[in-house]
Amino acid sequence: MKKKILYLFLLLAGTIKTEACSNIIVGKDASSDGSVFVSYNADSYGMYGNMFRHVGGKHAKGETRKIYNWDTNRYMGEIAEASVTYNVVGQMNANQVSITETTFGGREELVDTTAIMDYGSLIYVTLERATTAREAIKIMTELVEKYGYASEGESFSICDKNEIWIMEMIGKGSGNKGANWVAIRIPDDCICAHANQSRITTFDQKDKNNVLFSKDIIKFARSKGFFNGANDAAFSFRDAFSPNDFSATRYCEARVWSVFNRFCDGMDKYVEYAKGNDLKGAMPLYMKPNRKISLTDVMDGMRDHYEGTPFDIQNELGAGPYNMPYRPTPLSFKVDEKTFFNERPISTQQTSFCFIGQMRNFVPDFYAGIVWWTNDDPNMAPFTPVYCTVTEIPACYTKIEDEQDDVTFSWNSAFWVQNTVSNMVYPYYSKIFPDLKKERDDIEKRNFRKVKNLEAMIRNKSDKEDTQENIARLTKFSTGSANTMLKAWTNLFQYIVVKHNDMATKKVDHLGKFTKTKDGLCESPERPGYPESYRKEIIKETGDKYLIK
Repeated sequence: MKKKILYLFLLLAGTIKTEACSNIIVGKDASSDGSVFVSYNADSYGMYGNMFRHVGGKHAKGETRKIYNWDTNRYMGEIAEASVTYNVVGQMNANQVSITETTFGGREELVDTTAIMDYGSLIYVTLERATTAREAIKIMTELVEKYGYASEGESFSICDKNEIWIMEMIGKGSGNKGANWVAIRIPDDCICAHANQSRITTFDQKDKNNVLFSKDIIKFARSKGFFNGANDAAFSFRDAFSPNDFSATRYCEARVWSVFNRFCDGMDKYVEYAKGNDLKGAMPLYMKPNRKISLTDVMDGMRDHYEGTPFDIQNELGAGPYNMPYRPTPLSFKVDEKTFFNERPISTQQTSFCFIGQMRNFVPDFYAGIVWWTNDDPNMAPFTPVYCTVTEIPACYTKIEDEQDDVTFSWNSAFWVQNTVSNMVYPYYSKIFPDLKKERDDIEKRNFRKVKNLEAMIRNKSDKEDTQENIARLTKFSTGSANTMLKAWTNLFQYIVVKHNDMATKKVDHLGKFTKTKDGLCESPERPGYPESYRKEIIKETGDKYLIK
């Protein structure tokens, strides 16, 4: 397992393009309004977060589609195009099919370097073609059967307006097309999460309706010596292809624990497992929550830093003087030849975008699917709604080479504006974050209210207007919401610069406006210095060196 530990250290330290993501999935009977929710923090140092867009249509026989590796942009080859493809916005298509992922790596020798379909291309090509989650699983597995699977082990969340599934997949080695995979339907009244470690262990091989798997998976595992059990029923996907170790539990399963701990009872018994101390104490694949889960709950889950748990990192020296719930990379570091690690929460500074898909079976399809989107760590930026049937996506969520991309700053880019604000706040977190949080929450509350009002209006007009007129309205609304956020976030940056300039704090009134003297000048700012707890740490280190005598 030393090889796997090294792999995960490299993976989480950012030497691979997209890594260390987190997913939450909520069944329709587990949510507060009957929606299906799926969320995705796409975490990657250096990756420019932009919204994927595909315009659906009909395609001629013999037409092909070029495949470029999602992580590296390397050309992989061509595949046959489908006769019909669908509109895709972010991680959701016009049929309300959503697919997200986290990479667990697994056995390195099973990567097929000759294959065409990497995990990212597999997601987006499938979104272009699928009408349901079940069909998406069929399309994904047929694509890798025909063109090979070019990535490491992957966990996929695959959802539609009625069903939620988790599918785990790993290749068969170079030159061997196809993949080893298992897909399990999560009960409608349950939630599931995954975060860079395989979560499917044993599964009911006789339940053909809720459990799907590659026909030769156990035979393959036996042939490689990954499984030697006397009974096929004892076969565990995780144990065969991505066995647990300290790194897999502490860095990855701990995030899953934190999700379940938010919404489910009885999680104390899994703390030692999440700490990496008890590898036999594996958590269930899915659990029934102790309450109905709202959209806001899912957003809060993606903003989690282990607050109030044994993994909380805000009140340690590493948090700095302003209790920052983040740690600089790399994940591991050495002191006196000993290797230590930083805690890895769900909410992390390297998130390039966060997606929450909301799918609904109780409103007309053309406005039922909503992509809730932000281009940064969701703790540090607001979600805005984009309907999955829009005819164009907000320009601020796009990538334009040499204008707004991973090395080109632009005030027209949500990614760069949101990251600018975040990086102002990080080192002064407890001091400045309250300003950010207020604006973030206000924007989201307005968005919730505007969505409700828009949909009420559409329902009232649906018998008088055709679908295309309403889709034009949805497109205008989605673009307007994004542009309003961008303007507000640019203004927030300016406000923070003025209020907290030079490590002091200007005074504001109850309306948030800067106060002035009767002669029209800025009032003298407050100079709080370090928090008292940090001052004490300084004196512990320096003693009487700075004592006034």
